Amino acid sequence: MTKPLTYADAGVDIDKANSLVQTIKKLANNTPRSGVMGEIGGFGGLFSLNLGEIKRPVLVSSTDGVGTKLKIAFMMQRHDTIGIDLVAMCVNDILVQGAKPLFFLDYFSIGKLENEVAAAVIQGVAEGCRQAQCALIGGETAEMPGLYSDGEYDLAGFAVGLVDNEKIIDGSFIRGGHQLVGIASSGVHSNGFSLVRKICFDTLGLTVDSPVESLGGTLGEVLLTPTRIYVDSVLSLIKDQPVHGLAHITGGGITENIVRVLPQACKVRIRKGSWNIPPVFTFLQEAGGVEIHEMHRTFNMGIGMIAVVPENATADVMDRLRILGEKAFVIGDVVQRQGDEPQVAWID
Repeated sequence: MTKPLTYADAGVDIDKANSLVQTIKKLANNTPRSGVMGEIGGFGGLFSLNLGEIKRPVLVSSTDGVGTKLKIAFMMQRHDTIGIDLVAMCVNDILVQGAKPLFFLDYFSIGKLENEVAAAVIQGVAEGCRQAQCALIGGETAEMPGLYSDGEYDLAGFAVGLVDNEKIIDGSFIRGGHQLVGIASSGVHSNGFSLVRKICFDTLGLTVDSPVESLGGTLGEVLLTPTRIYVDSVLSLIKDQPVHGLAHITGGGITENIVRVLPQACKVRIRKGSWNIPPVFTFLQEAGGVEIHEMHRTFNMGIGMIAVVPENATADVMDRLRILGEKAFVIGDVVQRQGDEPQVAWID
C-alpha cells in the first residue's frame, strides 16, 4: 500500500500555522485598546463600542494593500516594516474623515509558510497598530502552495474607526480663501512602486544593495522606509482647530487626491517650490526622465497629508503641527472655480 496522503504532503502545514497563531497572539497583546474582547484565534474579532459622549456614532472603514513595494521587501529579505505600510494605508484613509481608528485585521498569504517571515510581517502590523492607536484583533494566514513564487507573499488588511456624525470632515465647509497645509511624507510611502522598480532595476540596472550617494544610503533602505502614520498628529489637530478638509496623498499624488475633498464650486492653486521635495523623488525623476506632471500624479512628492483650513487658522495649525513633530508647509490656497475649469492649478 502507498503511504496515506496528508494535507502537509500537499504543501499545507497545519501544525506550523497553529504555532504561528501563538506568536501572533503575543504580538496582538502589544496593541491593547479599550473595547477589545477575546483573543486572536477565534472565528471573528470582537470589539465592544464605548460610545461615551458620541451622539450619532458613524463607523468608517477602509481596506488596502501595499502594492509592489512588497517586491522591495522580498529583494532585501527584510519583512518587519512592510506591515507598518499596510496599517498606514488603511488608517490614514479613515483619518481624513475625522475617524479615530478602533481596530485592524490583516490577511497574509504565502505559498509555503515560513514562520519567521510571517512573524516579522505581523510584527510590523502590530507596530503600525501601536502607532495608529488601534488594536490588532484578528486576521487570516493562508498557506497556498503553487500560487506564489518562493519567498514571496501577499498582504492586505482593513481598519475600522469611529467618528461622531457631527464631526465628520467631508470638505463641505471649504470655501475660497482657505489655505492648504501640507504635512511631510517619510518618502515614497506605498504608491508608484511599479514605476520605481522600472526606473531603478530595469533602466539603471541597480540592486537594493546599491549605494546612492544623493540618497544617503542604499537604494533598498531608502525605498523600504515605512509609510508615515498621521493618526496622533491629525487627531490632536482636529480637536480644537477648524480643519475643513483632509486628503491622504496616495496613488494619483496631490493632483488626483486633493479634488476628492473639494466642493465642485472650488479649485486649488498649488504653489511650486513651496515645500522641500525629498531627494528620492529628484533621483527618480532624473534617472527615469519622468516629466514633472507625471511625477506629481504618481508620487506624493514629499507631502503625505494635506489639511484644508481657514486662512485665519493657518498660523495656529502650522504651529501645532510643528509642536507635534511634523514638518508642515503652506502649499497653496482655495479659490472660486470658474465654469468647468480644472480643480487643480499649479502656479509659480
